[in-house]
Amino acid sequence: MSDALRRRIAIALGDPAGIGPEVALKAALDPRVTAVCQPLLVGNPAALALHAASCGLSTAKVEILPIAGAVPEIGQVRAAHGAEAIAAARAAIEAALAGEVDAVVAAPHTERAVKEAGIAFDGYPGLVAGCAGVSRDDVFLMLCFDSMRIAHLTLHMALKRAASLVTRERVLVALEKMAEALHRLGIAKPRIAVAGLNPHAGEGGMFGDEEELAIGPAIAAAQTRGVAADGPFGADTMLRRAGYDAFLVMYHDQGHIAAKLLAPERAAAVTIGTNVLFASVGHGSALDIAGQNRASAEAMVEAVLLLAGVPRQGGA
Repeated sequence: MSDALRRRIAIALGDPAGIGPEVALKAALDPRVTAVCQPLLVGNPAALALHAASCGLSTAKVEILPIAGAVPEIGQVRAAHGAEAIAAARAAIEAALAGEVDAVVAAPHTERAVKEAGIAFDGYPGLVAGCAGVSRDDVFLMLCFDSMRIAHLTLHMALKRAASLVTRERVLVALEKMAEALHRLGIAKPRIAVAGLNPHAGEGGMFGDEEELAIGPAIAAAQTRGVAADGPFGADTMLRRAGYDAFLVMYHDQGHIAAKLLAPERAAAVTIGTNVLFASVGHGSALDIAGQNRASAEAMVEAVLLLAGVPRQGGA
């Protein structure tokens, strides 16, 4: 495949003290990746060189968009590390907005380091929304692995607050954004299954009324707008339903528990709802094994291949 036909994918290095630079470099050198896209690493060259040395790898064949930074303290939580991770992700997103790259994949950050840097940050979806000028409420996270795609209505918040955000309007927006994202990922006629909030999707109002007052009406409204959505279904059995291209769950654990059981260290976390194709890996920065050449790059490779347009195993 010629360079002119291959997508150009920016890979932000994440926390320079964690495994981010290691898995980013390993992915950028992986033949599966170089066969289908042109990777561009975005981050601190000093951090990349340090991790490359620990893995016995060379950076000679990778392209780097440099972000200023000092040599990191491997395995340590530092404000400078948090600031650098966000700066790299922001530079990669801005490159996508400028049309310089086709998509962005971000290596993991360390939340404590970002907090110590004094940066207001609730996850990559919020950062993408801010850079793209989109309301945070219109941006959602979708975990992807193999042929599975699980979008989340809410993420990192108390369950009480998550339940308060299960409204007809928000569920409808999520379904529309999911349909748009699935089209961009190459699924011509996506079908979406929707989970309930309560056990057994409320059992007709026995265990709560969110399904009848919010989720069900949102599904009906989405159908009138051409979105093929069904439900609400009980979240404990929904993922076993055949014939669906994606699933919408109401809160973090409904989707993340399944993903981390079925695809540990392999899931790609895709931000949907903006004009930037953006994904991150579904694991953390693993400070305890950083700099030891022990990190698997499979989740990073999965994320890059997903955005590069490679059909997923068993996908529609």
